[in-house]
Amino acid sequence: MTGSEEEVLLTSTGAPDVAAFEQQGRQALLELIRETADKLERDQASRGDLKIVARAMRELRYAFKVFGEYRTTPIVSLFGSARTPDGHPEFEAAEEFGRRMAADGWMVLTGAGPGVMEAAHRGAGREKSLGVNILLPFEQSAHPSIEGDPKLVTFRYFFTRKLMFVKDVRAFVAFPGGFGTLDELFEVLTLVQTGKRDLLPIVLIDEPKGTYWSDWLKFVSHQLGDRRFISVEDLSLFRVTNSLEEAIDEIQTFYRVYHSSRFVRGRLVMRLKKSLSPETLKKLSSDFREILTGGEIEAVGPHAYEADEPEVWDLPRIQMSFNRRDMGRLRQFVDALNRL
Repeated sequence: MTGSEEEVLLTSTGAPDVAAFEQQGRQALLELIRETADKLERDQASRGDLKIVARAMRELRYAFKVFGEYRTTPIVSLFGSARTPDGHPEFEAAEEFGRRMAADGWMVLTGAGPGVMEAAHRGAGREKSLGVNILLPFEQSAHPSIEGDPKLVTFRYFFTRKLMFVKDVRAFVAFPGGFGTLDELFEVLTLVQTGKRDLLPIVLIDEPKGTYWSDWLKFVSHQLGDRRFISVEDLSLFRVTNSLEEAIDEIQTFYRVYHSSRFVRGRLVMRLKKSLSPETLKKLSSDFREILTGGEIEAVGPHAYEADEPEVWDLPRIQMSFNRRDMGRLRQFVDALNRL
């Protein structure tokens, strides 16, 4: 939206007309969708290409509708093997994790298959369970705890399903698993490391004496870290633990002071659960100077661009000129906030 358009959306008192601002933005995006459809026709897109676009839009529209009801409810995505048997320590840990998170007011989102996914939903209970199933020629079918539930969405495409696993969630947890589990983990790590989605706690849980994730961490630290394919700070983006208590504490602690973030006109705005003093902001600016492209970290009010998130409108905010590169260091910044 241009500066002139924003000026039109001011009330007589000079304050932003938030409702008008939001409605104008929605209409512009809907028009863009229609324009893109017209261009596909003009381009004589193949039937196969049109089928992908049409099915993807149908899947996403329905998923947005289902998930929209839980926009203000915290959601944790959980992954792990569909082949983990009932009674296995990882199955029992996932079930207890689901139970504890649901009791704390969280929804538990899984791929809705058997194994670890079923365990987590069994613990959370049907009311607190969300599922995103995938159509496969083998293995993956919805488990009994969520089958037939309106909060279960079935996808044809992995890419649309992956979007829903990360779009609206506030935490990501993985138990040991196969290619699918590792695929989803590296997907979310890549999105966070590149700034394609905002920070969230990422916790990798082993059974009490398990070494799956600790062995994985050795590989990542040596083959990626030592060879500088990632920075050492990127290891702060996730946590490996054998303790369910530590896993739950990692998630809860992440949101002790920090609430959420969003880029507004090129600057990173963080919404917080308490206000920070000028002295604290000055110290944070000094301690994390290397991730700033200029200026200081400062307290700000809400911007009209945040009108689509009315639930955070009244939260305190800080703003910074973040370099959009050092996401691991930014995670360390959030950790520093949460220790205040």
